[in-house]
Amino acid sequence: MGLLERLRKEWFILGIVLVIAVARLEPAVGVKGGPLKPEITITYIAVSAIFFNSGLSLKTEELTSALMHVKLHLFVQIFTLVFFPTAIWLFLQLLSITPINEWLLKGLQTVGCMPPPVSSAVILTKAVGGNEAAAIFNSAFGSFLGIVITPLLLLLFLGSSSSVPFTSIFSQLFMTVVVPLIIGQVVRRYIKDWLERKKPPFGAISSCVLLMIIYTTFCDTFANPNIDLDKFSLIIIVLIIFSIQMSFMFLTFLFSTRNNSSFTPADTVAIIFCSTHKSLTLGIPMLKIVFAGYEHLSLISVPLLIYHPAQILLGSLLVPTIKSWMVSRQKALKLTRQPKAPVKV
Repeated sequence: MGLLERLRKEWFILGIVLVIAVARLEPAVGVKGGPLKPEITITYIAVSAIFFNSGLSLKTEELTSALMHVKLHLFVQIFTLVFFPTAIWLFLQLLSITPINEWLLKGLQTVGCMPPPVSSAVILTKAVGGNEAAAIFNSAFGSFLGIVITPLLLLLFLGSSSSVPFTSIFSQLFMTVVVPLIIGQVVRRYIKDWLERKKPPFGAISSCVLLMIIYTTFCDTFANPNIDLDKFSLIIIVLIIFSIQMSFMFLTFLFSTRNNSSFTPADTVAIIFCSTHKSLTLGIPMLKIVFAGYEHLSLISVPLLIYHPAQILLGSLLVPTIKSWMVSRQKALKLTRQPKAPVKV
């Protein structure tokens, strides 16, 4: 793969680096009250645009084929939205005595509270040849669940900013997340044929809007002289994130391949990716709403910004290994199910 092709493929990750660098050079442009007016353009318009776009792109009509695999769905959703945040919380009790920046540690907790992403887990499951229908269902269903459960988890584990009351958080979530998502789904019903024919770049549109949100978040950070991010904490957080991903992928593999699990090798592939991946597209707007007024919002966002490219990088590197395991496991199961030839006397 050539350099230009690689850059084109990873444009979003490069975009994150670029918008953070631009925010560092001229933070006054994107701060609250600045020329971009992020308190309106980002808080309401950009966030609503992302979820309207999600509503348009979610192919809920394709999920019926995977609907009956209840055990798999329960496993993924309980692991993602119960086990993951609880395990991170317990881990952070140990890390709280270390010199790691406390806001980055809070950011790790927010990662644990996030729902699965709509795209990356599906793409990697498809690349391996796993149960794509189950991956699509759990990514979409997890996103819907996350709209309600993620804010509750964030408030449970971290609390919200004192300036934003609980009712205000949920009314804003309803107006900027739930309503645009429902409108997107309603609109999709009427223009489904056109969408299937033209295939608009939903992912790229959401990513561009997301870059705007990341930019204004970091403008607020760099405009605040009281915030300081030490390199030691950042390096340790990167190592912790990779360790968490590897550990949880291994855990889901162990749980889903037990003799009494009843999951096929293709199911295991979907479980590994859907249970351990976290949504940046849903996460950043939700953090912006729940932690409105926090001067350390951008530091809380950093672990999620690292987790997103890390899960894609790690998943992509493991695709050949997981594919090799799945194919060999499927062959072994096929052989064991074949009836034995009668012995000739």
